[in-house]
Amino acid sequence: MKLSGTILNLSLVSPLLVAHAYADLHPLSWTSDELINDSSDEKPPSLDEMWGDLWPFQGINTFAHLEHHKCLLDPDTTYDVALIGVPFDTAVSYRPGARFGPRAIRAASQRQTSLRGYNQRANFNPYQSWAKIVDCGDLPITPMDNSIAFAQMTKGFEELLLRRNSSTSDKIPPRYVALGGDHSVLLPHLRALHEVYGRINIIHFDAHLDTWAPDKYPSFWHSDQSEINHGSMLWKAHHEGLTSHTNIHAGLRTKLSGLEDYEDDDSQHFIRIDADDIWLKGPQYVVQKILDTIPADTPTYISVDVDVLDPGFTSGTGTQEPGGWLPRELIHVLRSIENLTIVGGDVVEVSPAFDTAEITSTNGAQIAYEIITSMVKKGPLDPKLVRGDAEELVKITHVNDLSKEGKEVNGIQKTKKTLQQKIKELDELKVELEAELLALRKLQVQ
Repeated sequence: MKLSGTILNLSLVSPLLVAHAYADLHPLSWTSDELINDSSDEKPPSLDEMWGDLWPFQGINTFAHLEHHKCLLDPDTTYDVALIGVPFDTAVSYRPGARFGPRAIRAASQRQTSLRGYNQRANFNPYQSWAKIVDCGDLPITPMDNSIAFAQMTKGFEELLLRRNSSTSDKIPPRYVALGGDHSVLLPHLRALHEVYGRINIIHFDAHLDTWAPDKYPSFWHSDQSEINHGSMLWKAHHEGLTSHTNIHAGLRTKLSGLEDYEDDDSQHFIRIDADDIWLKGPQYVVQKILDTIPADTPTYISVDVDVLDPGFTSGTGTQEPGGWLPRELIHVLRSIENLTIVGGDVVEVSPAFDTAEITSTNGAQIAYEIITSMVKKGPLDPKLVRGDAEELVKITHVNDLSKEGKEVNGIQKTKKTLQQKIKELDELKVELEAELLALRKLQVQ
């Protein structure tokens, strides 16, 4: 290559370098006729039109490709329904791994989109209706200490329910479908819901009772925290006064300690539907039993342990029980109870390490979709459902933003709650003492 002064012989320069130099001076501009597309518009396409659409298997996973917010960190964002991951599994009695459930359910939900979100069983698309639906990410939960973990979960749900507003009203909070996690994550959710709505009806789809008292898990080693596990959380919820007197199990086929397990369950105000009832007595029997038990206009929580389904459809779970429901049977029941007043729900016990071909997590994603469909199809909640003393709490943006007067009100409410709990405990103790006194008198007569 020869240089003559500062003049470069361009004929000897690589054509590629010339092309790059030209492109820098003249950026490429596409026209409609140069692209393969269906548009008759002669305007150049926007970047969003060209690159904004993803196939279901592309992009970063959120549930159903929904907008993602770190809802715990962003109190100003309003929404109506949200998914919240609760990756906790250190309260299990058998196989662990459900801490990975939220990410597995999200991955399995990728074929759900707003464009393909129409639920043909419900004749409704929850993703293209009045409700703003988001994915709130996960609650940060330690795997090292269950005492801290339950404190984190309880405070997290309180933050999400007591200090967030829905898009449609500042008088009601958003509603959440929790992605577990083991089944004990129901308890912190119920604690916060009780603060807003009072006692909650429970529709519990599960192979197991989960109303077992701690003494059904006997051990020389004991702590208060050890009383809470994925088989005792409903017992704990009952003793904390969170649940109503109208609750129901569906899909039961668990092994028992004895018939006394049913007596304990009765005392916690649960009706039982066995797994076999759905084929011996029919799906409509199951549906009608639920509708006859749960008052339609009262706050209701739907909790689905995926082991309600047969292990052939949920290998990826911790405590399998043969002889369970088919997915289509569970979906039919969920669709048939859509007119109930659902204030919250969960899908729990998905343990992807034991799953095959995403079958369990896909069923989990479908269950979450059905619960969301029911929440949205029913319409916004009636603000009258919110407890009178909870309305001010719902309006609080963040605990640090409370005025001195607000802090005093909040303190009074906490004191009131503590006193009410102590009165309740004294009443229960009184009943127990009266029963013991009666037994002693009978012995004296003998």
